[in-house]
Amino acid sequence: MSSKFKPFVAPEVKMKELTLKSILLGCLAGIIFGAATVYLALKAGLTVSASIPIAVIAITLGRKFFKTTILENNIIQTTGSAGESIAAGVVFTLPGFLFLSAGEMGISSGEKYFDYLTILVLAIFGGLLGTLMMIPLRRSLIVKEHETLPYPEGTACASVLKAGEKGGTFAKTAFIGLGVALLYAMLQKVLHVIAETPAYMTKQANKIFPSAKLSGEITPEYLGVGYIIGPKIGGVLVAGGVLAWLCLIPLLASLIPGDIVAAQLVKLGMLANLQTPGGPGAWDPAAHSFNDWSSAIYQAYVKQIGAGAVAAGGFITLLKTIPTIISSFKDSLGSLKEKGATGEVPRTEKDLSFKYVIIGSIVLILLMALLPQLPGESILNKLLVGLLVVIFGAFFVTVSSRIVGLIGSSNNPISGMTIATIMGTCLIFIAVGWTGKIYEPMALVVGGMICIAAANAGATSQDLKTGYIVGATPRNQQIALFVGAIVSSLVIGWTVHYLDTPTKAMMDQGITHAIGSPTYAAPQATLMATLIKGILGGDLDWQFVLVGVFIAITLELCGVKSLSFAVGAYLPLSTTLPIFIGGAIRGLVDWKQKRSGVQLSAEEEELGKGNLFATGLVAGGAVAGVIVAILSVNDGISATLAKVSAHEGLERALGAGGYQLLGVLFFAAMGYMLYRIGRQKQVSIDKL
Repeated sequence: MSSKFKPFVAPEVKMKELTLKSILLGCLAGIIFGAATVYLALKAGLTVSASIPIAVIAITLGRKFFKTTILENNIIQTTGSAGESIAAGVVFTLPGFLFLSAGEMGISSGEKYFDYLTILVLAIFGGLLGTLMMIPLRRSLIVKEHETLPYPEGTACASVLKAGEKGGTFAKTAFIGLGVALLYAMLQKVLHVIAETPAYMTKQANKIFPSAKLSGEITPEYLGVGYIIGPKIGGVLVAGGVLAWLCLIPLLASLIPGDIVAAQLVKLGMLANLQTPGGPGAWDPAAHSFNDWSSAIYQAYVKQIGAGAVAAGGFITLLKTIPTIISSFKDSLGSLKEKGATGEVPRTEKDLSFKYVIIGSIVLILLMALLPQLPGESILNKLLVGLLVVIFGAFFVTVSSRIVGLIGSSNNPISGMTIATIMGTCLIFIAVGWTGKIYEPMALVVGGMICIAAANAGATSQDLKTGYIVGATPRNQQIALFVGAIVSSLVIGWTVHYLDTPTKAMMDQGITHAIGSPTYAAPQATLMATLIKGILGGDLDWQFVLVGVFIAITLELCGVKSLSFAVGAYLPLSTTLPIFIGGAIRGLVDWKQKRSGVQLSAEEEELGKGNLFATGLVAGGAVAGVIVAILSVNDGISATLAKVSAHEGLERALGAGGYQLLGVLFFAAMGYMLYRIGRQKQVSIDKL
């Protein structure tokens, strides 16, 4: 069993590990992938694990240019992966400050907390909490259950690092994908040769199928995400979009007059009043109609139905893991009662002391009570918030770690854990008489920190599994994780804050926050805010939310995992359709391989050329999106970019339809390239 396991680097071997260059390279990777994850999560509400691409970068750049050892490469990967996981937790929750109940002057009661310093503090605290709580769990989950908990990403990363020691050159494919994505993004986002979101919509006057909209945001990152998650999840995601945009919206468009839709938008705060033009779908008060009925109905009704489905899907996913939760807690508590063996502890078994967990938790509670940046009416308020964070954190970090050990980080039901945390927190608040909008930001802080901690704990578990296989020193990994959490949080907070800055075109439309606009929908954060407002304020449109709840229940009764479907119903079809296309390409590649009799292990599938190319597409497309978004905020640079745009010239030459068709052809060419690379023969890991 695990006691007979021999790591790649033996415990008695002395090798460079926690060095300055490994920490700096890891921090750089964490900054890049943290910023990319912020962008992707704000736009699509989805993330992909960064551990494998960072491991690929480590063996390519580290080993070739900085002469790093395998243990230093492991530290690079460990430090860097913290950025992606913390970014996901931050973006899934903290933008919700902008969407809480309106206070004075119609501004959200949480908007004053949506600043760089508050986001930074919460990101660091959540990241440190996730790492702290994993210190006592490593022995029970990673070592004792080595044979039963595979930790797929962690095992794959170990294979990458070991292959790098044998001279593997497969990283080249990922860098080709990165280059293709950057070139495509330049043509799309800077030169505008490629249309960003080709769309076709039937007219509202259409008697058969009114206001049905088919669209796709044809970007490299969405194609790559789809390939990585595969055809099954991609298909379920787009199915939710089909229900929303090609079933519910045409039905509601044929039944509900424009004035009633506009009144609902006014109620939601998306339209000033019935006499003012604008808002979602561009309301025209003179004609009592919308320029884009599908967008108006989506914002007025369908988005709330989707929110109910996501909440129910997340909660159902969490309920399914109750046996895992119970067994995990029993095993973890049992391991803490065991006494360590006498004598010298091998290098590969040296963890940070458990006293750091106790001291760190107490310090965290005190800091949350005393820091003025965090919401709370009194020290007592804040102490309760800090206590809830530590209690929920210890619980869901354990849950998160065991779940990712079985099914991988990409399938970690973080949304469900966060929803359960928020609902539990709100019910506790109600029990002590804390109701109303002033307590909403406090509830979001608890949910946000648990989301960050659970996400980081999942990634930390994978890193510790990698370290266990290659023979790393756990204490060095844990120190690297603390450093990575702090450094990446510095950039994550800045990226969120900067992407929230509206462009001049947005300001002209009266938009004061880019987050929450169609550019950065922040779907998960919007959902969290909706739940908090509904429970503490009692003003939720429960009739729409409950429709979504029962859609999720119907899917579960049909044997379909409801959470992916619900996310698809909540997101625009323009997001899920290109993701589905990427998944369909992966399905075609897998089908061809199966027909050819090719059998690959889980690690070889993770490191297949198609997966590596897709990883490059995700990283390149997301990083390019961040850079262009940052540059566009500056009026001077934005004006310069507008001058080099080929959009108007191509539209004059080809027509609006021809210009959009040109974009589709570019996307199809990139998809074909992904297919061809995915079909290339995969070299066995043992031969690398």
